Amino acid sequence: QVHVVESGGGLVQAGDSLRLSCAASGRTLSSLNIGWFRERPGKMRDFVAATRRSDGNTYYADSVKGRFTVSRDNAKNTLYLHVNSLKPEDTAVYYCNGGDYWGKGTLVTVSS
Repeated sequence: QVHVVESGGGLVQAGDSLRLSCAASGRTLSSLNIGWFRERPGKMRDFVAATRRSDGNTYYADSVKGRFTVSRDNAKNTLYLHVNSLKPEDTAVYYCNGGDYWGKGTLVTVSS
């Protein structure tokens, strides 16, 4: 069983940056399809970015391309989401999903 824990959220101003972390246990990152989703106020949870196990490629939602970047530290078995040039519409709970297991999320609030 995979367990993932998100951290790194907070209250920031528009234009700021954050690094969100997803610490995984139970399996190595390279053995997982793993990615980020977000749930904005009043909206369904939607896709942000993910790395596919089969080829190691990372895919991004159009709304975050060029602003968000995924990286990983295999020694820490941790996936990161670097969120730059934040906008108020990026306000959301950000969730990590690893091998179909969800974390509890980390809240990012962007003030204008």
